[in-house]
Amino acid sequence: MTIIDFIGRSRNPAAPPLSTVLNQGWSIEVMPRTAAKIDDFRALLPAGTRVYIAHIAGTPIEDMVATAARIAAQGFPVMPHLPARLIADAAMLEDWLKRYQAEANVTQALLLGGGVSAPAGEFDSSIRMIETGLFDRYGFSRLHVAGHPEGNRDIDRDGSTTQVDGALLWKQAFSERTDATIAIATQFAFDARAVIAWAERIQAAGVTLPIHVGIAGPAKLQTLIKFALSCGVGASVKVLQRRAMDMTKLLLPYEPTEIVRDLADYKARTPHSLIENLHVFPLGGIQTAVDWMNDRMPAEQKAAAV
Repeated sequence: MTIIDFIGRSRNPAAPPLSTVLNQGWSIEVMPRTAAKIDDFRALLPAGTRVYIAHIAGTPIEDMVATAARIAAQGFPVMPHLPARLIADAAMLEDWLKRYQAEANVTQALLLGGGVSAPAGEFDSSIRMIETGLFDRYGFSRLHVAGHPEGNRDIDRDGSTTQVDGALLWKQAFSERTDATIAIATQFAFDARAVIAWAERIQAAGVTLPIHVGIAGPAKLQTLIKFALSCGVGASVKVLQRRAMDMTKLLLPYEPTEIVRDLADYKARTPHSLIENLHVFPLGGIQTAVDWMNDRMPAEQKAAAV
């Protein structure tokens, strides 16, 4: 499914018309506890949809691997998070990779620093994990790395982008010496302008990795503001704050129509942009997010998904 198809037409006449979008489809993120509520992802997702599995601090690796195995057995490419600061050492990382490969047939991963301030051991960044060489050794063919369109105060405490920019350039160089396919997956954002400006800036600096833009699925406004503040989403949270000031919209659920439309229009005008895919954070629930996405998918694609 191309993203041009994804929003260029809709099976639902009530869905807002969205022009063109990115390139190769969309992905979605789940957690073991939310995935457990879905009996069969084949009843929800288009065939081939990549499913990320978020690894939250305190989640046993057994739960992560079991979730990955179940979703992979249903025919979906699975991409578990590997948060560096939750992994004590190279031996633990190797054990996790072995489990994912042997028990779930996983060969993809999203590499993150992790959402905790104090590392559990020797890894304080995804770069340290990459330097072990274990991903190449165990045949991981696709690795995604984190992108921060609005910076990351946990990394650049002075409010600059010095460290996150340097890390992306390091990963760009790594992509040129590994057999794995590398791409950037971003935190969710609400302002397309911030995403576009960042994408243009890193491309001008020499990054050529495709960008999978994180968007929040439909959810209550209060829910999104809570997640945005806890996840460090910066300038684009003003989009939500402005919405909260509009009494005509305050009680309506947020939908990502505006940011998707703006990204689509930009991509149509700028086909060489690194922006390529959408990655959906189902903050209002998996079913709600999937329904929204599927309502903007061609009928023939929807039929192929079930």
